[in-house]
Amino acid sequence: MTASSTPGWRNRLSAWLGAALLTLAVAAYAGSIEPRRAALTPTEDGYALSAEFAVELGPRLEEAVAKGLPLYFVVEFDLTRARWYWVNEHIADRRLEYRLAYNALTRQYRLSLGTLHQSFESLAEALRVISRIAALPVVDRGVLKPGEVYNAALRLSLDRSQLPKPLQVDALADREWQVDAKVLRWQFTASEK
Repeated sequence: MTASSTPGWRNRLSAWLGAALLTLAVAAYAGSIEPRRAALTPTEDGYALSAEFAVELGPRLEEAVAKGLPLYFVVEFDLTRARWYWVNEHIADRRLEYRLAYNALTRQYRLSLGTLHQSFESLAEALRVISRIAALPVVDRGVLKPGEVYNAALRLSLDRSQLPKPLQVDALADREWQVDAKVLRWQFTASEK
């Protein structure tokens, strides 16, 4: 009786290992956006944000962009001050929206931020621009009190709500359409200017 149950056990173990490896392989193809660094620096008008992200779309999204599907990316910054007696005080926030599309006629990637547009020869060049923020004004002068500690949060993410409706369903269900976007949180002490 032991000899007959062993092949069944081996088959179940093989099936389980195969499913686990397939899950890992699919997860490896999913994209990710990780913040590497961020800082708030004083300027004449207030404080400016500088940041850098590691952006990896994954093959499915890279293929979608190359076929003409525009992707939208959102940078979200939030600055709060902790209060022990109430919820955190909202100090400032900033939101940027990028549109990345491929033009098959010119064979260039076009990156748009509001009314500003820039063209790139490769997807890597366009993603490099999305992944860096330099001297973005986020807080006006006089809003922060010197010596106070503030909580900052920053995130760059793919805005799946801007995808065409049929693809929004796929983006929820299919891991290859998802981009894992992490939030960077840090504490910031306002300095004397």
